[in-house]
Amino acid sequence: MAPMAILRSLVSTARMLRHTPRLSAGLVPDDAVLLDAPDARLAPALVGAGRGEHRQAAELLAATREGAEWENRDRYVRRLAGFAYNRSDWLDRWRAAAPNDPDALLVGAQLAVRRAWESPARAELLREVAPLIDAAAGGDPLDPVPWRLALDRARGIRSRPGEFEALWAEAVRRSPHHYGCHVAALKYLASDRPHGGRRSAFRESFDFAEHAAEEALPASMLRSLPLLAAFVALRAGAPAAGRVDTAADLAIGLSAQFPVSDPWPAEARNLLVYVLVRRDRWTEALEQLRRIGLYATSFPWSRMSADPLGQFLELRDGVRVRVASATPLRDRTGRRASDGHYA
Repeated sequence: MAPMAILRSLVSTARMLRHTPRLSAGLVPDDAVLLDAPDARLAPALVGAGRGEHRQAAELLAATREGAEWENRDRYVRRLAGFAYNRSDWLDRWRAAAPNDPDALLVGAQLAVRRAWESPARAELLREVAPLIDAAAGGDPLDPVPWRLALDRARGIRSRPGEFEALWAEAVRRSPHHYGCHVAALKYLASDRPHGGRRSAFRESFDFAEHAAEEALPASMLRSLPLLAAFVALRAGAPAAGRVDTAADLAIGLSAQFPVSDPWPAEARNLLVYVLVRRDRWTEALEQLRRIGLYATSFPWSRMSADPLGQFLELRDGVRVRVASATPLRDRTGRRASDGHYA
């Protein structure tokens, strides 16, 4: 190794030793970090399901339907169906006891769509779940969540644009700014379809996401939609650096609208960290890790590892090391440098 390279390596090591411990300030300990931790309303429903009971889940989803809490409803349906994926006895009892319950129908449809997506016979099975989605949509004509499922299905069976647009019209008629439906639509636009190349698909998905974000309120999760378009582009190696950085900046502003360690924006913050790291924006990534607190989420880390929590913790350590190695040992006055956040 050349002398200057050796010197740079020694300086970087000294910086890491000096700054890395202090950069842990504001980060919860590794053993306190939780993966996909439920909020206070969902937790009792999951505990009840673990006991084979459906009453708590039924009450929770009924409350979201009656209160038109469509964002919460969408999240809770996904989590309950995820639990039923490995243990469905409580859902089976619920559906047997109340076969026309709109909430049970919706969880059942979500479960069927997930199982179809994870099967090698995806397209065929997704075609077969159409009656379940239709039944869920008929359970409450105002509910946009079944239409999010219909949009997910459209992507899986590679529906033509006209068919997708008809479903999208039904979704936005019920809830013009529903985050879940927008995510489903963006994934459809970015997917391989019978018409249009990958490059045009990325442009179309960014255009769609940026327009939705512009129309959204400052604290709306739709402000993070361009971040999802950025994630898709980064994973595919698409040349969209400027739009990726703009999406990250917008998501940083959204994150600032919520308290530190708030479960609601947790997935957006985890995704933001991924994008910031890919763009070598290490200091900003560290700040978002502090804001995440104990709420790690499977997405996006499950896309990189079978152990998403381990992947998150490993990346968190790596971000601290990168920030520490780039922080000068001393500032221009000769005093020991701080990271700008903690003394």
